[in-house]
Amino acid sequence: MSNSKKGKVWVYGDNVDTDVIIPARYLNSTDAKELASHCMEDIDQEFVGKVQQGDIIVAGENFGCGSSREHAPIAIKECGISAVIAKSFARIFFRNAINIGLTIIENPDLPDETEAGDEIEIDVTNGQVKNLTKNKVYSINPLPPSIQELIAVGGLINYTKDKLGIKS
Repeated sequence: MSNSKKGKVWVYGDNVDTDVIIPARYLNSTDAKELASHCMEDIDQEFVGKVQQGDIIVAGENFGCGSSREHAPIAIKECGISAVIAKSFARIFFRNAINIGLTIIENPDLPDETEAGDEIEIDVTNGQVKNLTKNKVYSINPLPPSIQELIAVGGLINYTKDKLGIKS
């Protein structure tokens, strides 16, 4: 089980809603790659062209507010984001992210002290986030082992298939 993530930071503010994460005009697709190709385009036109595998989104309050659709965390994960750290999350987004295997972490201080391009390393098992650029360490609540397992296997569907012995 991978319990460490490291990547470059993309910073966004408060109340980033699901319509900004994946605009409603693209919701006629359930293809994860298609959704990812439009991720964040209404708030950051450069995001999709520059995001790298393993990068991390850092945001303010209420990230993922708006509709309850799981397209938003799917688009984020599919474009390579390994984790989202925010001051707080909309509850349904938080649950949807875990269900699709996206690491999600709340921290009240890190978003205000992090800049776009900083490099961050997350240790979800030991409850620690390091801003390697600024040489600063933040404590987080370690994710429970059951949540870590869900994320490690890629989400609830894969977890359930594994537990039932179903081969994909």
